[in-house]
Amino acid sequence: MVELNELLKKLQERTSAKFEKMPSVVLKDGAFNVTKLPVDKPEWHRITDLVAVMFDLKSSTNLEKGRKPASTASIYDAGVGGVVHIFNYFDADFVDIQGDGGFGLFWGERRYERALCAAISIHTFSDDFESQLEAKWSKAPSTGFKVGIASGPVLAKRVGLSKHLDMQEPVWAGRPVNYAAKAAQQTEPGKTLVTGSVWDAVSNNDYIAFSCGCAEGVEGGVPSLLWEERILVNIPDAEKYGQVLKSGWCVNHGEEYCNAILNGDTYRAEIDETSRSQLTLLASGSEGVKMKARKERRAERMILESEVLAMRGNRRSTFNKLDR
Repeated sequence: MVELNELLKKLQERTSAKFEKMPSVVLKDGAFNVTKLPVDKPEWHRITDLVAVMFDLKSSTNLEKGRKPASTASIYDAGVGGVVHIFNYFDADFVDIQGDGGFGLFWGERRYERALCAAISIHTFSDDFESQLEAKWSKAPSTGFKVGIASGPVLAKRVGLSKHLDMQEPVWAGRPVNYAAKAAQQTEPGKTLVTGSVWDAVSNNDYIAFSCGCAEGVEGGVPSLLWEERILVNIPDAEKYGQVLKSGWCVNHGEEYCNAILNGDTYRAEIDETSRSQLTLLASGSEGVKMKARKERRAERMILESEVLAMRGNRRSTFNKLDR
């Protein structure tokens, strides 16, 4: 017999106790380890800046229609499994798969570089995956991977039952995963959406901002700006003023540029002043409201830096604003 009333009463008491006594929050920048997240202990670990790359397989439900289970399984294994390989290759610090999609998290050194290289690789892989799928099953619906990227501070804890490992999962409280998901939901395969803070962090990298100049594999063209402004609907704050990237890796220069990004290179002498002026305009925002949004993001980062300094001064700090 299920004692439902007793269960609900215990949950009510548990909620009251959690709200009455706030947990401690420990800054873990540079020392974060997801395997050491506590379960029962009233303690959350904080990462000042984390990058989330969300991916979602378009029309996944329709891929199952009229197809044998083994065929559907092979599609998921090739597609979703391929993205997992990409995350692993670019040293994602955490990967979570949720059916036909999931996310990779990046923190620590070169987190933006690793995340962007992974996202562009997913974009490039998606094109080939769709081509091979159409060649194998000509009547398969149009598909491919939708990708969204967001960044910001998070609070992390392993939530679940302490004595049941199969009922424990890390929780990533904060905007990055949520906003990356919202970005992925409103794009299409072949278009990677990034939120405002991600663009702020990568816009000064010539290898990310500009093309190599090749046109459909033909070398010799003039490098051009790769990004366009895009408002991300359903994101309520300054992060919604993001950018969209419409290209994957070049067949001629992709490997070279990928390694340059991962090595920390940012400058390309062949980028002319006209192109740089276009980037400056795009980076600052072509409209007053976007310039204001950029200032808001900058102000928020300054507040965050102040909070981090305060937390470093108190190794174990109680941070009462868990719902920031």
